[in-house]
Amino acid sequence: MAGPIAAERSTKSEAKTSRAKTKRIAVTFDRETFLSTVGAGRRSATYDRGQPIFRQGDPADAVFYIESGKIQISLVSEQGKEGVIAMLGAGEFFGEGCLVGQPLHLATSTALDECTIVRIEKEAMIRELNSNPEFSKVFTAFLLSHNAQIEADLVDHLFNSSEKRLARVLLMLAHFGKDGKLELVIPPVNQELLAARVGTTRSRINFFMNKFRKLGFIEYNGHLKVHSSLLNVIVHD
Repeated sequence: MAGPIAAERSTKSEAKTSRAKTKRIAVTFDRETFLSTVGAGRRSATYDRGQPIFRQGDPADAVFYIESGKIQISLVSEQGKEGVIAMLGAGEFFGEGCLVGQPLHLATSTALDECTIVRIEKEAMIRELNSNPEFSKVFTAFLLSHNAQIEADLVDHLFNSSEKRLARVLLMLAHFGKDGKLELVIPPVNQELLAARVGTTRSRINFFMNKFRKLGFIEYNGHLKVHSSLLNVIVHD
């Protein structure tokens, strides 16, 4: 019995390591051409840190594109418990549920720093997907990448400890994959936000952050820096 179980754990560990090392699909396109063809069905707006783009329960009638900055997607349960389910950055879309008939937003989107967001009305988005094959390819690539990220997050929560989940979130925020270079995590992320994203308490986040710092995996001196050696937390059994 031990053999199959050990093999299964090994496979899961290898899969998690592979996901941690894999970069997201780059979602790039000619923004100026895109915005000019969408025309009246879009508008651009700037949001300050902490400002919501839409709230849970608002009508879902548009898709949003992050031109600059970072946002978080969070939801609140009927019992009032909040969970952060995604953090997205420049070049990514959100709010795409309206395209499959979702009448209301199931979560809240909030700016993590100053963001420029392009709002594309549902009808304009559908029209552009049908008439612009190149943009359709880009959007499909984003959806596939986003779906893979959701799957990786689910596996992370099912099989990994809160320590490993925190390490993975920090690596994602630091855009891990650039030859071990220390990278500034922008915007500053407080421990309450990390706790909501990881699915644990603030005290546990504080414990692990101090541990990571003592081990040299992160640096904190006004700004948080993450080193690729933090990957050791994820791959270590």
